[in-house]
Amino acid sequence: MKVLVTGARGKVGRAAVAAFQKAGHDVRASDIFPPTFERQGEGEADYMQADATDAGDMFAVVRGADAVVHAAALPEPTRNPPHVVFQNNLMGVFNTLEAAVRWGVPRFVNISSETVPGFFFPERDFLPDYVPVDEEHPIRTQDPYATAKHFGEQLMDAAIRRSDIRAVSIRPCWVQHEGNYERNLGPQVRDESLLSPNFWSYIDVYDLADAIVLAAESDLPGHEVFYIASPDNVGSRPFEEIVRKYYGGDIEIKPLDREDASGLSSKKAMDMLGYAPKRSWSDYLDEDGKLKPGVGGIFSG
Repeated sequence: MKVLVTGARGKVGRAAVAAFQKAGHDVRASDIFPPTFERQGEGEADYMQADATDAGDMFAVVRGADAVVHAAALPEPTRNPPHVVFQNNLMGVFNTLEAAVRWGVPRFVNISSETVPGFFFPERDFLPDYVPVDEEHPIRTQDPYATAKHFGEQLMDAAIRRSDIRAVSIRPCWVQHEGNYERNLGPQVRDESLLSPNFWSYIDVYDLADAIVLAAESDLPGHEVFYIASPDNVGSRPFEEIVRKYYGGDIEIKPLDREDASGLSSKKAMDMLGYAPKRSWSDYLDEDGKLKPGVGGIFSG
């Protein structure tokens, strides 16, 4: 397929471009950053600078694609003013999807977020009703990031009502790679009491990229939403034990697929997409949370 990946200079987009190329697809990469006006390197994907918040830009880059992966977004709500986060993330997905619908693109993969249920960045704190959290959990958004991501999923629903496009929304949890595992997850490996809204969940960027390829290749009808997380938790600790230790008995714990389960369930993606994660935090970090020697990848250095 001819696949457009927006946000291609970000960590998710960058890994997705490489995964699509490895799978044999013809990739156009797009992002807001300027290109380099030099000879294209061997194996390098075509690149076009485009701003997803500009409708004209997106109509230009989407044209001719067989599938669109929309990964362009501000990745969380605390580093930009609220109106900037909301406008950028909502209009980015709107413009890209609108172009895909009008050009007759058959497949669209929307990179949504684990934050959609609302308990990640709330002004008034609350906990999930149950863990592991799955796609059926109620949505109670407060912040501009989760709200925009939720609206983005609703735009997918609207698109399949008005066109023949098929859509998949991926809700990745905290994305890790060889360049940030130690910084982000190392402290949690050393100290289980360092809590996170996703209940010690994470996703390896290369497993996420594989899931995105599966989503783009899928013939699933309509619009489906999938959590994508690693099946184990950070530290590979007994999940029920640490939930009860740090959160008490206020949260229902649903049946677990494994003792060291993640706080987010990817069962739906495994069943419907064939998602089969291959990597764990322990492939990168030792038991002290330090990066193992010789670990490499596209994010090394």
